[in-house]
Amino acid sequence: MLGKFWKALMAQVNKLANFFWQADPIAQMQLEYDNAVEQLKDGRVGLEQYRALVERVTRQVKLDERRTEDLTAQVKAYLKIEDRTTAGKFAIELKRAQAELDENRQQLNLHETSYQNHLTKIQAATRRLSEVQTRIRRYDAEIKMSTAEAEMAKLAQSFNFDVSTDFGELENIIQNRIDTNRAKVRVASDLSSQGIAEIEAERRKEEAEAEGLLQQFEIDMGLKTPETSNVQQQEKSLGQAESSAAQQEDALKEIEKQLGA
Repeated sequence: MLGKFWKALMAQVNKLANFFWQADPIAQMQLEYDNAVEQLKDGRVGLEQYRALVERVTRQVKLDERRTEDLTAQVKAYLKIEDRTTAGKFAIELKRAQAELDENRQQLNLHETSYQNHLTKIQAATRRLSEVQTRIRRYDAEIKMSTAEAEMAKLAQSFNFDVSTDFGELENIIQNRIDTNRAKVRVASDLSSQGIAEIEAERRKEEAEAEGLLQQFEIDMGLKTPETSNVQQQEKSLGQAESSAAQQEDALKEIEKQLGA
């Protein structure tokens, strides 16, 4: 039961881990890089401690070499004075020292080889981590750039003012409202010109009536005779006719220009 429960729990943990890996792979790569760096630091500390062991063995080998040299000198010295008993004692010690020296040399070779192997691995791991860090920076920059390009492409597509899009339809509605407002202004302008002719005719009628009353008043007052009044009236009527004809001609020319345009 506990085994099944543990497997099910680990499966859920793996799913959760995969979710976070998919959510932000750059952050996960950086996390893995940081963990590897920490492990590398621990490995470097271990390598330093191992190097200290190699140095101790190296120092012991040097001590054994000096002791072996001293014992060899002692054996030679006592042999020269033919003290074979003492020389024999030193010879036994020399044999033991040489055995220890050989053993320590073998240990030193093993430790030195192992140290060099570990050093090579750590150096290679350091280079690989440096390459990984470079790739992380490149991937991060590429993801940011590609994300920005995707956003720009989406933004450009959303601002495509086509008639078939919502913006295009809104543009058509705005144009229709503008056309409607312009039509209202035109109709109001056209309607405002209606009745002007009647008003002008009424004004001219009132002016003619006023002129007739003034002439009659002048005749009654003896300021003018009926004959002179008729002549002035004919001249005035002729001038008004000529002025009206000129106005009509100007109006026709204006209409012809508008039609020609």
